Amino acid sequence: MKPARFDNIYEEKAKKGMKLFTKSAYEDFRGFEEAIITKDDQQYREVDPERSKLFAAVAKGISQIGIREGSSVLYLGASHGYTASYCSDIIGKQGKILCVDVAPRVVRDLVFLCEKRDNMAPLLADCRQPETYKEFISENVDVVFQDIAQRDQVSIFLKNCDQFLKQGGFGLLAVKARSIDVTKKPALVFKQAYQELDKARSTVIVDKRELAPYEKDHVLFVVKKR
Repeated sequence: MKPARFDNIYEEKAKKGMKLFTKSAYEDFRGFEEAIITKDDQQYREVDPERSKLFAAVAKGISQIGIREGSSVLYLGASHGYTASYCSDIIGKQGKILCVDVAPRVVRDLVFLCEKRDNMAPLLADCRQPETYKEFISENVDVVFQDIAQRDQVSIFLKNCDQFLKQGGFGLLAVKARSIDVTKKPALVFKQAYQELDKARSTVIVDKRELAPYEKDHVLFVVKKR
């Protein structure tokens, strides 16, 4: 096992490609039936790129994710917390993730998860209305990560970046083509999303990766706040 290009992410050769791991910030945590490896008294959690857009992008060679040791992260569409728990490992105990989701059922799961990881906090809110959770964000964050299934997901992302992302911070947007327009070819949806992001005055696109074969009809964009 060797360090990958990003903080607290490791990789190990496998029969097919690479296995990805995070160095666990919370020992003996097993929240998603993930494989745990212990080396030199340190635990590492294996992450499945087919369950995580972020790690699918890492597996596809993305150049920057912006999430580092000590980062503050606003995670929009955290769902049950699978990827968020690995982001929790990356940022370590000095970082913080605010996990936002609109579905009460999954936020209940997030509450139980956050009880085991105190660098995570759950919030039941609609990311289309950032003004409703502004009071929970005392200062602008290092990273905005968005993974939601909405037709207007690009505009939602830009609105949250404008309001909460600090200058020089990174935004990560997982675009789901079928959620935007099921009648169009994914390549066309990705192109339109790129053009919409490119027109934004407050951010600049620094990388993108289509996520197949891990996630079909998905792309991850990385932007940086001007």
